[in-house]
Amino acid sequence: MTEPIPDETRGETHDETHDEAHGGALASRLNWLRAAVLGANDGIVSTAGLVVGVAGATDDRSTLLTAGLAGLLSGSMSMAAGEYVSVSTQRDSEKAALALERRELREQPQAELEELTELLEERGLSREVAREAAQQLTERDALRAHARVELGIDPDELTNPWHAAWASFFAFTVGALLPLLAIVLPAVAWRLPVTVVSVLAALVATGWGSARLGAARPAPAVLRNVAGGALAMAVTYGAGVLLGAVGV
Repeated sequence: MTEPIPDETRGETHDETHDEAHGGALASRLNWLRAAVLGANDGIVSTAGLVVGVAGATDDRSTLLTAGLAGLLSGSMSMAAGEYVSVSTQRDSEKAALALERRELREQPQAELEELTELLEERGLSREVAREAAQQLTERDALRAHARVELGIDPDELTNPWHAAWASFFAFTVGALLPLLAIVLPAVAWRLPVTVVSVLAALVATGWGSARLGAARPAPAVLRNVAGGALAMAVTYGAGVLLGAVGV
């Protein structure tokens, strides 16, 4: 009985109307979603720590707004720049790997065919089926076959540093807006309670979301997230109170 050929060896034999994401495409989407959730989480925690710390030293609304906006802008720009640099490096590595693979296919086609056969064997195919699949994939598009099977790269979907930068910028900004608005909109007596409750509720949501995207148990992730955010606010608030008390 002939063994089934995995998705990456079927190529264009899929039904064109079937749009479900598989393999690298699904992993890429999950990575983007996870990055968005974590970016928003960073915006929540860092901005909450900043404004709560300032609130420990002063209740002046304009001071709180200035500090919060400064934290939001600096944090979002820092996240965007960091993602751009990181993803640019990843993209350069992917392009270099594809260039090397293209040269090897041109100079050592038989060795590359054997390598592809062995890789397919490692995925559970018999030697005969793996060889046949490798030959068919090579005839159709050798570079694409090696990129997907050997390198785990889709040549048509290389990482885009600008997309990553903008996604991080907006995710951080959305997260940072919550503690900023919570600290400046309510009356003085309600600022801290509203901010703390809002931030902890948001951290529950982002902790649950990151756990679900990673197929992990939500409870530990939520607990870690909430504990980390609460500790950050407690420490910065204590520092703000201390600095305010000494008149700094």
